[in-house]
Order: sequence, then C-alpha cells, then structure tokens
Amino acid sequence: MRMEYGYARVSTREQNLDRQIAALMDAGVAERKIFSDKQSGKDFARPQYQQMKRRMKQGDVLFVKELDRLGRNYDDIIAEWRDLTKTKGIDIVVLDMPLLDTRQGVGGLTGQFIADMTLSVLSYVADIERQKNKRRQAEGIAIARAKGIKFGRPLRDMPDNFSEMAMLYLTKELTSREAAAGCGLCQSTFLRRVKKNKNNLKTENKNVEFFTQVI
Repeated sequence: MRMEYGYARVSTREQNLDRQIAALMDAGVAERKIFSDKQSGKDFARPQYQQMKRRMKQGDVLFVKELDRLGRNYDDIIAEWRDLTKTKGIDIVVLDMPLLDTRQGVGGLTGQFIADMTLSVLSYVADIERQKNKRRQAEGIAIARAKGIKFGRPLRDMPDNFSEMAMLYLTKELTSREAAAGCGLCQSTFLRRVKKNKNNLKTENKNVEFFTQVI
C-alpha cells in the first residue's frame, strides 16, 4: 500500500515548524506520518530524517513544503533526490514548486525527467548566485578596509573573524551554528556576543553593503 510521508525542518530550536506542518497536512499527509528536525541543513545526518528514510518503501511519496527544507547544498539535495527516487523508488512532491513532482508527467515527459531537469537548472543558478554573492562581499570588505573605513568600535575579546562570521549569520548566509563554528565559539556564546554588539555589526554591514553596490 502506498504511504504518504511529510518532512519539515528548521535550522534552530527557536524556529517554529507549524507553518510547514500545516501545509503538509493540507496536502493530505497524516500528522503521524510527518517527521521533523530542528537542525542545520548542511547535510542529511538528521535523526528524524534518517528514521523516516528507513521507513519509506518503494512506491511511497515524500512531501516537503519547500526544496530547501530538504537541505541547503544543492549538490547534496540532488544526490539525495536521486537516491530516493531512483534507488529506493520513492516519489517526491515539493508543494511550493509544482514542477518538482515526480508523480506526474506533462506532454509525454515523465514527472521524474521534468523534476531532474528542474533540479539541475536550480543547482546551476544557485551556485552562480552563491559565488557572485561571496565574491562581491569579499571585494566590498577589501575595498572598505583599503579606504581605511573602521567597522565600529573594536569588539573586545573576539576571534579575529568574528565580524565576518556574524555578518554572514545576520545576512542568512550561514546558520548560527555554522557561523559559531567558523569562529571557534559555541553557539550560545556566539549568539550572545552578536546580540551584545549588534549596533557595531549593523554599522559594519552597512559599510560593506555600500561598497558592494558600488562595485
């Protein structure tokens, strides 16, 4: 018998899963068949996701509200997508992106073919955009420093790269856990210091954004 499963994910314990779970239930997924993690999407080593994956069998359907709820890295998403659909024979439905529905076909093309093609395009666009943003940010920081711009008052007792990591967190390039690890702090300490120095960090971010726009 074909079973329908749902998966929801947020990056931190403070975030709420209700919106995703409501969408999955509206799509017809039973609440007891919805699995969720409060964990970074940097990889698929998440307890609830892995438990769900072990339960799913050929012919079952996995629903997610948005593609990035599966993960953050498009290369990893594509590899996992192919493992689920081709190796395990599971259909996937992304509610916010109708083209990513392996159950259905259009004009003689299978849903799997359309989904694979869409994923490849999304992966390419995401990689180009990510590289462009990182390059612009690095160039903006370099130009600002070359012009002698000070990024607010010095942050005391901070790792040398705290400002950069905090900016990546504030602009949602990294999760708080990833940013904290990047500057050698535990997550709670990192968040506390970001909150304490928020005004300084905002000043720094505005300076970098200005120079990013100029170039």
